[in-house]
Amino acid sequence: MSKIISGNLGYPRIGQQREWKKSIEAFWSGKIEESELHERLTDIRLHNLKLQKDKGIDIIPVGDFTYYDHVLDTAVMFGLIPARFEFAGGEVPLTTYYDIARGNKGAAASEMTKWFNTNYHYIVPELGSRKPEITVNKPLVAYREAKEKLNIEGRPVLLGLYTFLKLSKGFDNAGLDGWIEQLLPLYVQVLRELQEAGVKWVQIDEPALVTSVTAEDLGRLTLIYDTISREVPELSLLLQTYFEALSSYEGIVSLPVAGIGLDLVHGLNENLEALRRYGFPSGKTLGAGVIDGRNIWRADLYRQYELLQELTKLTQGADIIVQPSCSLLHVPVSAAAEVSLQPELKDALAFAEEKLEEIAALSRSVSEGKLDELFQKNRKSLESLSADPARNRENVTLAVEQILLQPSERKSEFSVRKSLQKEKWNLPFLPTTTIGSFPQSSEIRSARQKWRKGEWSEQQYDQFISEQISQWITLQEEIGLDVLVHGEFERTDMVEFFGEKLPGFAFTKGGWVQSYGTRCVKPPVIYGDVDFDAPMTVKETEYAQSLTDKPVKGMLTGPITILNWSFVRSDLPREKVAYQIALALRKEVEALEQAGIEMIQVDEPALREGLPLKREDWEGYLEWAVKAFRVSTSTVQDTTQIHTHMCYCEFHDIIDSIQALDADVISIETSRSHGELVHSFEEHTYPLGIGLGVYDIHSPRVPAEEEMISMVERALKVLDPELFWINPDCGLKTRGLEETVSSLKIMVSVANHFREKVAN
Repeated sequence: MSKIISGNLGYPRIGQQREWKKSIEAFWSGKIEESELHERLTDIRLHNLKLQKDKGIDIIPVGDFTYYDHVLDTAVMFGLIPARFEFAGGEVPLTTYYDIARGNKGAAASEMTKWFNTNYHYIVPELGSRKPEITVNKPLVAYREAKEKLNIEGRPVLLGLYTFLKLSKGFDNAGLDGWIEQLLPLYVQVLRELQEAGVKWVQIDEPALVTSVTAEDLGRLTLIYDTISREVPELSLLLQTYFEALSSYEGIVSLPVAGIGLDLVHGLNENLEALRRYGFPSGKTLGAGVIDGRNIWRADLYRQYELLQELTKLTQGADIIVQPSCSLLHVPVSAAAEVSLQPELKDALAFAEEKLEEIAALSRSVSEGKLDELFQKNRKSLESLSADPARNRENVTLAVEQILLQPSERKSEFSVRKSLQKEKWNLPFLPTTTIGSFPQSSEIRSARQKWRKGEWSEQQYDQFISEQISQWITLQEEIGLDVLVHGEFERTDMVEFFGEKLPGFAFTKGGWVQSYGTRCVKPPVIYGDVDFDAPMTVKETEYAQSLTDKPVKGMLTGPITILNWSFVRSDLPREKVAYQIALALRKEVEALEQAGIEMIQVDEPALREGLPLKREDWEGYLEWAVKAFRVSTSTVQDTTQIHTHMCYCEFHDIIDSIQALDADVISIETSRSHGELVHSFEEHTYPLGIGLGVYDIHSPRVPAEEEMISMVERALKVLDPELFWINPDCGLKTRGLEETVSSLKIMVSVANHFREKVAN
């Protein structure tokens, strides 16, 4: 008979009040010493472990906690430090660790990109000429800490070798085998030390196994796990996959590991069909990911109970671990504080703590054959939410049905629009602009808090925002930028701001999740049908435009980014929710145009992260994602210039879809990955306006003029200079005043350098 136990795969690092973020940033700013940072983060880590134990979780992960990013941790553990950071060997200093992530005055940060199809960003490992070595056995340190301080027999977590290499850069595909040869003995050593310390099970995270796995890749996986099985025979490995279904089910479940973890939420249909068709290997443990680790809704425990019952039959008595579909890193910590939400919505929420309770309840119920009282509570909550009038707006449903039948195209082709816009705007060669936001100082954050708490009136707050806009319009003119922005001082977050103004959205008090490093975001909750009430951005943008003769861009967040950076209702296809948002944004675009704002930027930095992980499934997603963007932007006049912005992703994969957006100008992040992206344009002609980010705004360093000149020179070899813009990588909200002004002055100087060069 199957043994049913509860398990977890990873827990949010940030703390209930974002203590993790605040502690690290205090260390960066010199307010606390390194010793105090270690003390604070140890307290958070131990609290997380104890909480999981108290919630009734049988298998608790250790080693999933990090000081910045778990992929960076893996690279550092194996001494893979880029040469520019001058690492001499041994244990890696914390300052070097953070320099890799953030850069320093002498060395640029390592590239950052999306963790599969999530909104989490990881630091891309750089595989150079340095020979790898073990600097510290991080999983072993975490295991010993949990056992000695809390008497918890934790399950160490280790990013798998295959996935680690697939996420890395610095070698071509032929070099993959060479790196396996170098790193595999080190993985064996880490695991052997764990075995010698008494560890029984290790969680090996291999999410890359849900992407397209070739026969050649399967051979590599066989080599890796055959070697580990032979060299560390007494250690049981749970080969954990998540985010979608296994790519090569039969081959992967046959690998010599003790257990296989499957995502039975986002990969449910394909994984379940494979289990039904091919069965499950005798003697292996199944990690059943039946609780959604990426969304915030209560589970229908009755349905998941039935699924687990079927799994016990399909696996023919195998042990089953009831667990989330992935690490709970991607959801907030606790919903207990969300008392201000309407009861129907609050009762339907399950954050990390609540998901642990669901896991424990399911595990107990299947083991004992008696349903937990949480089952009925969950179902009632979901039924109440389903009946909410906000989920049943007939006008929205009809509008989406109509839009599906209509084309979404601009009135004229780009060649026509380009001539009309050139005549209208009369911009200089290589026009300069920024992406949208300017530094949000402590003064701005304090003013917003006073307004939200009622200490300031609406009039006081509006006056303060107007003063900030006025100050930065003047600064932009002094710097010499050609196209200005109002600075977004009234916005906390590029998605939250719009969600607060659109029916169908709700906002949590403490629903923070980690985006990258210490950057945390509080995603909106799309719980109902999205509609349009009134203009959202016109007042501030119109005021900014009244202060200058230069054009000021209207700034909006695009429908796909709002979708992908929100917690989305699970009762509708994501495509339909995207069209609801797009129709609301279309009305905002039209309102800006009517107010005389005729440069409008609709940002889509999250377009690529919504891609399915298997390439064969991309076409369907990209088709409706592009259509949603065009629904938002296609009704404007030919002279109205539509901009968009994207950041940190593999653009060459979706160049055709980027072009299909038909934006007049796109700005793209390239400072950390400039060479790779320019190479894409060497292979693919891009006929629309484009700005490649010329400096990295995620690093506090002010770039040298020579760096920007080099970037622009290479780009101009493959892109039409008449369509080229110069801009930073991304918005400047997180940067300081002095570094922002200094960097922008250098950027304008670079543009002038090329203008003089052309003039001469």
